[in-house]
Amino acid sequence: MSNSQLYNERRERLAKAVALEKTDRTPVVLEFAAFAARVQNMTVANYSSNSLISAEAMIKTVEKVGGADGIDYGSWFKQGLGLIWLSRLKVPGEDLAENELWQVEEMELMKQDDYDRIVVEGWPNWHLSYIQERISSDMLPQIMADAQNAPKVMEMWKEAGVPQLTGGAATITTIPFEMFCGGRSFTKFVRDLFKIPDKVQAAMDAALPYMAPQSITNCKSLGSEYIWLGGWRAASDMLSQKQWDRFVFPYYEKLIYQVLDAGITPILHFDSNWTRDLARFKDFPKGKIILELDGMTDIFKAKEILGDTMCIMGDVPASLLSLGTPDDVHNYCRKLIEELGPTGFVLHSGCDIPIDAKLENVQAMVASVTSK
Repeated sequence: MSNSQLYNERRERLAKAVALEKTDRTPVVLEFAAFAARVQNMTVANYSSNSLISAEAMIKTVEKVGGADGIDYGSWFKQGLGLIWLSRLKVPGEDLAENELWQVEEMELMKQDDYDRIVVEGWPNWHLSYIQERISSDMLPQIMADAQNAPKVMEMWKEAGVPQLTGGAATITTIPFEMFCGGRSFTKFVRDLFKIPDKVQAAMDAALPYMAPQSITNCKSLGSEYIWLGGWRAASDMLSQKQWDRFVFPYYEKLIYQVLDAGITPILHFDSNWTRDLARFKDFPKGKIILELDGMTDIFKAKEILGDTMCIMGDVPASLLSLGTPDDVHNYCRKLIEELGPTGFVLHSGCDIPIDAKLENVQAMVASVTSK
């Protein structure tokens, strides 16, 4: 079978899983960044210096682990996280040793008076000045220069016969809660939710209209069919029900419908534990959304509650891929496949496959669905 035929077969298999339709077998999608650097014997600094370099390493790694029906994102660039976290980064080969992982440097860069500034100045103006003045004047030029590689990265994956679900950082978005939390720092932001909730909400309301449109535009220009809607600290375990109902769900609801209305599939990339509030996502259109979990949310409960609404994607733990045996991985994957399938399920790691995952364990994960 040619790579072009493989690409179409895999793309159709994923589309059927999302639509809650029967597939010939459970699809498997991979998500990894630095794991590819380790497998290809590259320094993390070199790997993360350019999206074309990281994409080539990822493609070779997918081939080495036995293929996949998709890659969650198909490249990695060192500055990508700073935009979504409103934070400075420590970069391998610059601030860190060449083989250390990049690090988000959390500190209070965003001040309390920035909530008012966002409302008065508007999100685009405030966001631009914030990045240039408080994070790095070099960040945006570097990101914009590397973004020119995005169409080439999409083509590389298509030629390899593997659908790339999202167009990298260009097709990732999140709610204001997550961005403010990164910029303010966790402790300061949580305090704001109690002390000045109206100011926080006003700034969220001013920022939200700008969260999705650029990602939607980028998605369409790249021919990508999916957008990541990320969630980490907005999870149920982090907040009281009252706060979650006010500062989290209404914003996800609006973003999800914006993406759906654009004809794009949202991937709810939800790290941390969302079990308490899973039922709140039950009323969205059926067969149009992927819920991607990281091991902390009860994936079996998620299937029970949302299995007739959205496709569930997960949930092989990082610890199992790093510390387990191939048999351990195979047995866990089969449990997921048998209990969460045969429809509306995509096998996936719990968030990123870690840098120290054993190659034979990732091979066992792929083989659990592809071996005859």
